[in-house]
Amino acid sequence: MNTPDIEHELDQLRQKIDAIDDRFVSLLAERRELVEEVIQLKKKYRLPVYHPAREENLISQRREQGSGERLDPDFIEELYRLILRHSRVSQSQELSRKATKPGATILLVGGSGEMGRYFHRWFNAAGYRVRVLDQHDWDQVASLCQGIDLALVGVPIEVTAEVIRNLGPYLPEEAILADITSIKELPLQAMLKAHRGPVIGLHPLFGPDTSTMDKQIVVKTPGRMPEQCQWLMEQLNAWGAITVTTDAHEHDEVMAYVQALRHFATFGFGRFLYQQKADIFRSLEFSSPIYRLELGMVGRLFAQDPKLYAEIIFATPERQKLLKSYLASMVEQIEMLNKADKEEFCREFSCISEWFGPFGDQAMRESSYLIDKLIERF
Repeated sequence: MNTPDIEHELDQLRQKIDAIDDRFVSLLAERRELVEEVIQLKKKYRLPVYHPAREENLISQRREQGSGERLDPDFIEELYRLILRHSRVSQSQELSRKATKPGATILLVGGSGEMGRYFHRWFNAAGYRVRVLDQHDWDQVASLCQGIDLALVGVPIEVTAEVIRNLGPYLPEEAILADITSIKELPLQAMLKAHRGPVIGLHPLFGPDTSTMDKQIVVKTPGRMPEQCQWLMEQLNAWGAITVTTDAHEHDEVMAYVQALRHFATFGFGRFLYQQKADIFRSLEFSSPIYRLELGMVGRLFAQDPKLYAEIIFATPERQKLLKSYLASMVEQIEMLNKADKEEFCREFSCISEWFGPFGDQAMRESSYLIDKLIERF
């Protein structure tokens, strides 16, 4: 077959592919129109954006369908997760403009801080009246608190309890008093003592650089009158956030590992690289994707405000005790290194692997996905 014949046949096949692509885009547009109808129903009945069970069922069905059509089910899953995420983000953006308590007034205590400004944008976009109380505004505290429906405290951990005590006498009894501090026991106790009305503790597990609340977790620790706080929870859900309920004690125990220990270990790794004067850019030329990912998390930590991490790491004596135990555990390994005891290492490794159990398989799947994405990106 000569070249003109090959080009003609390829052109015909490409035209058919283009026609399929046209239909594909048209179907996406048709799907988007139906999503708009879903948004209107969710607005009307104040339903959450994220429906985990439906999404996972849909993904499973599409994977099975893809296999039946001789398509890679992982490719089908990735495609549909992208479509579903885009749908959720669109819904969140639309629903964020609707207040679950129309006409309510919000007081952001510490509203000029990064998280304060973040929530200011979201509340303002939903049509709430937003006021800000910062350290230089306490001479106006009485007028700023007048008629408010929610006081949201977002100040440094070490002054949170004091700020709550000073704020309490000025709050309307029916107003919600909430905080967004990364520890919960002490702030919740302070809020319950300072305010007779509804109280709830919140911990957003994301930072102010988050562009969307889609599937972002907000931990809530009920304090008093949870039914009076329901509109606030519905508002977070309307923005796409997932709320996880726990008591303040469990929250602080879990966060000691999730935040304090993780950040301290990352700090220690970065500090050691600094002390060794390691050439991190040269190391990336030899790196595996997993090393790049780990080093990226270290670099991310040191690109941010040290005061934020100092607050989290040194927040409570319990956290400091845990971190000392972590360092002591590391020191215990010196003897094994001195003896180059591979057998002991393997015994320890096997015990820990057994303790992790099924999570090991889950971790392999999730980290492999992240590695594949990193390879695509770089």
